[in-house]
Amino acid sequence: MKKILLYIPSAIFYIFYGSFLLFFHVLQWLGFNLGKYKGHKLAVDLMNCTLTYLLYILGNRIQFISKHPIPKNVPLIVVSNHQSMHDISPISCFLKKYHPKFVSKIELGKGIPSVSYNLKHGGSVLIDRKDPRQSLAAIRDFGKYIEKNNYTAVIFPEGTRSKNGVPKRFSKNGLKMLTKFAPSAYVIPVTINNCWKLNKYGMFPLNMGIKVTFEFHKAIEAKSMKFENLFKKVEETIKNNVV
Repeated sequence: MKKILLYIPSAIFYIFYGSFLLFFHVLQWLGFNLGKYKGHKLAVDLMNCTLTYLLYILGNRIQFISKHPIPKNVPLIVVSNHQSMHDISPISCFLKKYHPKFVSKIELGKGIPSVSYNLKHGGSVLIDRKDPRQSLAAIRDFGKYIEKNNYTAVIFPEGTRSKNGVPKRFSKNGLKMLTKFAPSAYVIPVTINNCWKLNKYGMFPLNMGIKVTFEFHKAIEAKSMKFENLFKKVEETIKNNVV
């Protein structure tokens, strides 16, 4: 019965969601062509914050927990568990002052209004998971990019979303390449809780009344320890805070 009751509000949500994607696609194009990076970023920041709080019309709530200072004027590598497509916009909105860029699969680089345009023009990196050589080379260049500009790389080491909230195995390769080619970076573990519940019934209908939390843990200077120790600490920090 509950699932049936979710159909109408979910349909309303997706009408708004799709309309905003089309609107911000045009706004991104204008921003990029008229204002280059700054113009495009302004449109993307507005889009991500809009899509984040659009979830409120379903009675869902987003809470950001950040008890530790986020380093400024240095490259950042945000490492997070992955539960839903709705992970992306809140992280982007919260970190908008830090120029977040994503490591994303190449399939998302075309065909999705706003999303594909942002991934291709906003400084994110698209990797072909079937081609390890391409993936590692792309992440290498991405690391150099965030190191040069003091931007933020966001990576989901699980690779794919967890449909039940239980974290999957973390892959080392992406983070290892980023820390190698962005040696002055600080790594910030992030734990996401309950975002998977939004998609309890799949893409449609969406669930209602869910409190989603994004907990940003203490930043770790990448070069302060050996990579194996760093990776272990990051993985344990994230997974130990999943509830």
